[in-house]
Amino acid sequence: MNTATASSSSALHDVTLQVSGMSCASCVRRVEKALQAVPGVQAASVNLATEKASVKALGNVPVAALTAALAKAGYPATATGTTAPAGSPATGWPAWWPAAAGAVLSLPLMLPMLLAPLGVALMLPGWLQLLLATPVQFGLGARFYRAGWGALRAGSGNMDLLVALGTSAAYGLSVYLLARHPGHVHLYFEASAVVITLVLLGKFLEQRAKRQTTDAIRALNALQPATARVLRGDGSEVELPVSAVAVGDMVAVRPGDRIPVDGDIVSGRSHVDESLITGESLPVAKAPGERVTGGAINAEGALTVRTTAIGAETTLARIIRMVESAQAAKAPIQRIVDSVSAVFVPVVLVIAALTFAGWLLQGAGAEQALVNAVAVLVIACPCALGLATPTTLMAGTGVAARQGILIKDAEALELAHAVTVVAFDKTGTLTVGRPALVAAVPVKGGTRDGLLQLAAALQRSSSHPLAVAVLNAAKDLPALPVEQARALPGRGVQGVVNERTLSLGSARLAQELGVDAGALAARAQQLEADGHTVSWLMDGAQPLGLLAFGDQVKDTAAQAVAQLQARGIRTVMLTGDSRGAAAGVARTLGITEVHAEVLPGDKAALVQRLREGGAVVAFVGDGLNDGPALAAASVGFAMAGGADVATEAAGVTLMRGDPRLVADALDVSRRTYAKIRQGLFWAFAYNVVGIPLAALGLLNPVIAGAAMAFSSVSVVANALTLRRWRGAAMAVQR
Repeated sequence: MNTATASSSSALHDVTLQVSGMSCASCVRRVEKALQAVPGVQAASVNLATEKASVKALGNVPVAALTAALAKAGYPATATGTTAPAGSPATGWPAWWPAAAGAVLSLPLMLPMLLAPLGVALMLPGWLQLLLATPVQFGLGARFYRAGWGALRAGSGNMDLLVALGTSAAYGLSVYLLARHPGHVHLYFEASAVVITLVLLGKFLEQRAKRQTTDAIRALNALQPATARVLRGDGSEVELPVSAVAVGDMVAVRPGDRIPVDGDIVSGRSHVDESLITGESLPVAKAPGERVTGGAINAEGALTVRTTAIGAETTLARIIRMVESAQAAKAPIQRIVDSVSAVFVPVVLVIAALTFAGWLLQGAGAEQALVNAVAVLVIACPCALGLATPTTLMAGTGVAARQGILIKDAEALELAHAVTVVAFDKTGTLTVGRPALVAAVPVKGGTRDGLLQLAAALQRSSSHPLAVAVLNAAKDLPALPVEQARALPGRGVQGVVNERTLSLGSARLAQELGVDAGALAARAQQLEADGHTVSWLMDGAQPLGLLAFGDQVKDTAAQAVAQLQARGIRTVMLTGDSRGAAAGVARTLGITEVHAEVLPGDKAALVQRLREGGAVVAFVGDGLNDGPALAAASVGFAMAGGADVATEAAGVTLMRGDPRLVADALDVSRRTYAKIRQGLFWAFAYNVVGIPLAALGLLNPVIAGAAMAFSSVSVVANALTLRRWRGAAMAVQR
């Protein structure tokens, strides 16, 4: 018991918290620091756009301790396992009401300023200005005081503190002037009220825009059917919640229904629309024995599906988790923003104080000095700084997911834009991956059927594409028993058949066994020159014959290679296949650099060698033996439908076996990274330009407030332009 308890308490687990009250990059920094200060927390990462915190903690760290730490820091939080739309209101009131209420109360205060250019002199009585501004300042603006006070207690600052200080100074100055000069004197109530209203309007528009960045997740969640029609033993159908369906259950799918589970078709033929899962724009023909994915739409035919995965193990659930993980992750470039935000607010407070003191020393009155200091506080909002990276990542990963490109994390997205070399596996990546037997050549005195029988016996327990081709060719022949069958990684298989130790594999294996090809050598060379893969069947060092396999090159492979080469990206092929077969495919596709007969472990070493000199290498593969190379690459691209280890090792998963998606993934990465840089540029530019102008007295607080609100909205709107991106593969399909 004690050992088990200790083990569970030392194990790491992930906690996701929905955090309220964050407004800028400084808030993100504070939330992360508060979480990391909790004993047992190993790491914490906060996404301002989704308002979520991802925490890695030891098993004995209760969620209550995490939420308590955030509550103390001024940020209420709750644990969540669902994706709540960003910007959803916490109450029954519409999200726009604070900005609308502020506008109603602030507009009369703005009238004199608006009418002055028309020659209309209008001045509201001071007491009426006070009456209009007070509910805005202390009612609608209470959120800024609460959050600002929380920041002060924690010994830091944030956007709310700047707004609270700036508007309070303008409001306090106005109250002072009204008390000293009850008559017609210029007051600054409009500055405090309008700034708060503009900030509230900016927050509403920003939340609305952020909500659009989560469209991809909501669209994927909407694909999950709530019920399934399960067939019972007597042939009857029972409608059950999807959560009650078990693996192995037979599910009836009617025309027009969404498929509720992952499974294999037992009976029926139809076309299935998988567009929101794979990005494939055209319905795909499905027949018995083929796999279907939960969430896809069945077209014209009734299907019976044997369930193979349910709940969190379905393809759709895994896609949702992957997209959520990528959207919640923090890109490496964000570390720069975090470093800046840690000192940003204190620096602004110092600049505001220097502005006030400087104007006083220049002989300006306290009134003018205070107004300019207020403008500095209001214009210097780190909101846009905190939003530029996460909103762009959410938009980029979301639009990529819609087109069948799943990006596992922000680092993969950021690295992919700089790829200079793309290395492809051959079988299943550039070729269809379903090779067929094109020749079976026995040695003199042997028979074709005998050769196939022996080869099929060795391949009986293998699921390798070449093994499947052999078994299909020998399906009408009597099966021979095999003993001690074992795989020889990267070489072939070996086993005992009819008391003879036989080996079946590549030319490399034949060389290792010292086989003399004899009269078969010329035939093997001819078949390899034609682009076929040749395997040798051997009894010790004695050849028994050779098998040749042909694998069709994918229709889109040549276009994919051409697209990459047109962008100046070097293309390479790494394959365990024979030199002749690899050279034949490479010639067809226009790839000039080929590494053939490469063992699985050597693939990773070759990828590392390609990275020498600073090259950024992407490796594209789908097989079990591609896992090490995918992990060794700067960015790994796994073809969906391949081995799970390939998908786990890769940073990007391509939901269709279309190699053109590699170029599309690099393109969306480049565009996303460009948008991140644009967002950060504008976020910094607003402050670099705005703060000096405000300090010099060239911006009044109202204009500063409008510029600050516009900065956040413009950065998010710029990120949302990514949603219009369409990949070349999708454009061709359409």
